[in-house]
Amino acid sequence: MSKYLPVIECSGLSNIGPVREDNQDSIHLPDGSLPPDSGLLYAVADGMGGYSHGAVASALAVQKLTETLFNGKGKPNPKSLRRGVETANLSIYKAAERLGAGRMGTTLTAAYILEDELYLIHVGDSRAYLIRDRQATCLTADHTTAGDLVRTRLITPDKVRNHSQRSILTKSVGIGLFVQPDLSQHKLQKEDYLILCSDGVWSVIQDEEIAQVVNQNVEIDRVSQNLVKMALDRKTEDNVSVVAIHVQELIPAPSEKRQPFRSKWFRYRRKLV
Repeated sequence: MSKYLPVIECSGLSNIGPVREDNQDSIHLPDGSLPPDSGLLYAVADGMGGYSHGAVASALAVQKLTETLFNGKGKPNPKSLRRGVETANLSIYKAAERLGAGRMGTTLTAAYILEDELYLIHVGDSRAYLIRDRQATCLTADHTTAGDLVRTRLITPDKVRNHSQRSILTKSVGIGLFVQPDLSQHKLQKEDYLILCSDGVWSVIQDEEIAQVVNQNVEIDRVSQNLVKMALDRKTEDNVSVVAIHVQELIPAPSEKRQPFRSKWFRYRRKLV
């Protein structure tokens, strides 16, 4: 079976927003320091504002997931994602005890790209969108009371944004000793876009509007900038964070007997506010 090396460009932005006193979101983008066969990890975590030290919880979640996935003990694999979330969960739980902070929690939505496969690990109500053929598809399910109502077909997905229980999480990282993340796998195609975002973004921007921003064919850093600006212009009540990913090419990897692959593997842009 042929293997592929993805040519990817990405960008990320996180903003405190117009209402909150501090930014409890954290994002992660690869820095190009790892070899191509290690894969690429992107993440958004939204610390829970109703609990103490939400910023600490989101930063710990991203840190522990990254450390577990790329710990140098063998090649990273999708199972490492689940272990990473479990490690993050326990680390946050113990940090809350150590700090005497009561309960600490965060959402965590991460995309791990290995060759032409996308692995999504997800807890909470941040979201991952796939934009393909100019259409946006949400790849994650909200772990909220309103999300549960959608899954039981008591309300339709279009009612979630304005539902009174949209922000009541039923699952998060760090609140309890154990967590069961959602893990899914998807085959990538050339010209796919992925958008990871906190609920401060998607709560005020419709799915089709996310696709419209991507379909403007602007540079990847403008994609994240435009989505954040749109959320701020609409007076979102939360922190806003976006990670934008563009799969420019999927190049067949050379066999070991051929000349080593020397093309630039991915282009990296990172913006933090």
